[in-house]
Amino acid sequence: MPTLYEQLRADIVTAMKARDTATATSLRTADAAIQRAAMDLAKPIDDGLVVGTLRKGVKNLADAKVDFERGGRADLVLANETEIRLLEKYLPKGIDGARLDALIAEAIQESGAQSRKEMGKVIGALKKKPEAALIDFSSASKLIQAKLP
Repeated sequence: MPTLYEQLRADIVTAMKARDTATATSLRTADAAIQRAAMDLAKPIDDGLVVGTLRKGVKNLADAKVDFERGGRADLVLANETEIRLLEKYLPKGIDGARLDALIAEAIQESGAQSRKEMGKVIGALKKKPEAALIDFSSASKLIQAKLP
């Protein structure tokens, strides 16, 4: 079974052969970001690096989409939505709400956090879990804040 990166590279070739320039350009941009991240971190390209880089790219696109909506640029909003859907194909499905609640409860108990000031301890404990790559830490942060006084 090919790794995420191998699949992405194969999809670039497929898009180029199909003369789908929009898809090829989006995937090449993602490929360049992954390679840049690997060089910056001096790490080989693995699935964790690919997922982290693609998540960051999707977040940046979503933030830009909000700005484009405010500016009334429907053409750019549509382009960003298309690119987000394209990149999300390579991301693993996130953890559902009930499982995330259970992980947060475990992390709070393990870290011994008593207040929101100790939220960093809980986030640190979550990042050590095997499921950390599947956690959306922005939504986890909101749940942690709700659980801690």
